[in-house]
Amino acid sequence: MQDYKAHIEKNFLLAYPVMISQVGHMMVNVADSVMVGQLGALPLAGASLANVIFHLLMTFGIGISYAITPLVAAADGENNTGRSAEVLKHGFIINLSTGLLLFAMVFLGGPILYYLDQPPDVVELALPYLNIVTLSMIPLMIFQTGRQFAEGLSYTRQAMVIVILSNVVNIGLNYLLIYGKLGFPAMGLNGAGWASFIARVLLASLMFGYIYYHKSFQAFRKGFRIGMYSRPLLRKMLGIGVPAGLQFIFEVGAFGFAVIMMGWLGTKALAAHQIAVNLAAVSYMAASGLSAAATIRVGNQLGKKDIPTLRAAAFTIYGMVAAFMSVCAIIFITGRHFLPSLYIDDVQVITTASSLVVIAGFFQLSDGIQVVGLGALRGLEDVKIPTVLTFIAYWILALPAGYILGFKLGFGAQGIWYGLCIGLTIVAVVMFFRFNLLTKKLASGKL
Repeated sequence: MQDYKAHIEKNFLLAYPVMISQVGHMMVNVADSVMVGQLGALPLAGASLANVIFHLLMTFGIGISYAITPLVAAADGENNTGRSAEVLKHGFIINLSTGLLLFAMVFLGGPILYYLDQPPDVVELALPYLNIVTLSMIPLMIFQTGRQFAEGLSYTRQAMVIVILSNVVNIGLNYLLIYGKLGFPAMGLNGAGWASFIARVLLASLMFGYIYYHKSFQAFRKGFRIGMYSRPLLRKMLGIGVPAGLQFIFEVGAFGFAVIMMGWLGTKALAAHQIAVNLAAVSYMAASGLSAAATIRVGNQLGKKDIPTLRAAAFTIYGMVAAFMSVCAIIFITGRHFLPSLYIDDVQVITTASSLVVIAGFFQLSDGIQVVGLGALRGLEDVKIPTVLTFIAYWILALPAGYILGFKLGFGAQGIWYGLCIGLTIVAVVMFFRFNLLTKKLASGKL
């Protein structure tokens, strides 16, 4: 028990800053939705449609950047500073290229939204906002490079402070640019987009400035050099990052396609879905902080070849996420009417959203366990098979089930969310058993 208490303390000190940082990423969209929601259901629906696409891209980009953390954590376990610096250098070029590519995809392909059977007035509002917030992917990916590098070395608090500061800036700029205060033009939904962009430029600048100038990182200065890239290291990082990004794509994409199905039910259902997704995403991003801690602890102990400690650290994190998400479930279920009212005063939207928030409450435990499982497996550099399994769970099982329940059996919006709950539960169970199996093989020398 004393060992587990020590693991809980160490896991918590690693995880809570990441939890706050992850929630901070989501709070940019939450703040946008809450403040835009004061303009009415139509702008909120436009934000919903745009944000689901942006969130899909953002999580894919963050997944790409996650290749940095296990490699740096393992190198740190081996006391190999040169290897860590090389990972930083290669991670920067991969992440910058990813940000530019994602922006180009949205800028050129955004008009496809007109062909997805969504309300035309919603698409008209969503497109320019989507282009602006996707532009902010470029500084966000630069920030992620510095953040994942620092986290791999077990420095997690610095990114937390920077994210909190950028969120304060975002909310202030939202107030000025959405509503047109203090002489600024009232830009509505687009104002929220420009506020997010400016806040993320600040985010990237502060994170990289900290890593470059702080004395704790002086040994890694050569990671800022340009040129002399290693193809094997680029391939290795992409071999971890791309599957990790696809894992997020399959999960977030399932929720994204649920938005498309919600659009078939009308603007009110779409706005209600946006509220419920915003709330569920806050607890999810907090749980992903524990997932990041799992990646760091597992990767570090793997570098040290200490498998018993690796397993103890990981299973402690499983217990922590189960406790945290159980509290979130209670909050969601008991606050099902109050929480949606923070976003909008439309009675029909609040009624629909409250029913979805109850379902979100029931799948909190599955959501937390599956994200920690994926994080622990990333620490083992095991990403390819989990990626295939997440695709099957969400796209072969969950979405068809949601469509049948929602449209064929008449459950409507709730049926779509029941399908998502099925997918999350399957992934949670499969990833837990896979991690247990792989680490038992490592402990016995069979892997």
